[in-house]
Amino acid sequence: MVTITESAQDYLAELLSRQEDALGVRVFINQPGTPKAETCIAYCREGDLQEGDEEREFRGFKAWFDARSLPYLEDALVDYSKDRMGGQLTIKAPNAKMPRVGADSPLEDRINYVLYNEVNPALAAHGGEVSLVEVTEDCYAILRFGGGCQGCSAVDMTLKDGVEKTLLEQLPQLRGVRDMTDHSDRSQSYY
Repeated sequence: MVTITESAQDYLAELLSRQEDALGVRVFINQPGTPKAETCIAYCREGDLQEGDEEREFRGFKAWFDARSLPYLEDALVDYSKDRMGGQLTIKAPNAKMPRVGADSPLEDRINYVLYNEVNPALAAHGGEVSLVEVTEDCYAILRFGGGCQGCSAVDMTLKDGVEKTLLEQLPQLRGVRDMTDHSDRSQSYY
């Protein structure tokens, strides 16, 4: 689990004491298990808590840890160091970018695993990439292309014959994929 050092606890408690409506902090990872994973600490206000969040009490404040992020927060360290400019809060989460997927993992994590480990290496040959934006309630993966794929004349073929085919083969619960990329910008396109 996450270790929050005493200096970081003091610093966070001081910050929270100046926030009238903050209940504490919420710790989560955006895009966990992918190369773009970012570990975040944010003020937690009414309405920010989500079902499954794990609550922990620290000296002077409470912290909630996002349930989906918990496996990726293993061995994470939050520290605060004073320096000439005041100080710096650092978060080190060595497992944030590590793919940790299994049959019981959330669908988003399994989609990201396939995209970053199978699809994107092939697209990288043309300077492109694709990322998951969201999964709709009716099980469609909404994707965004970037790099050489944005504005490429072959993107429809890549989407249907490459990306969608690969995802559906491995994740049959998906109904399909949709592209939300603005392909009018052709400045980086491969073709």
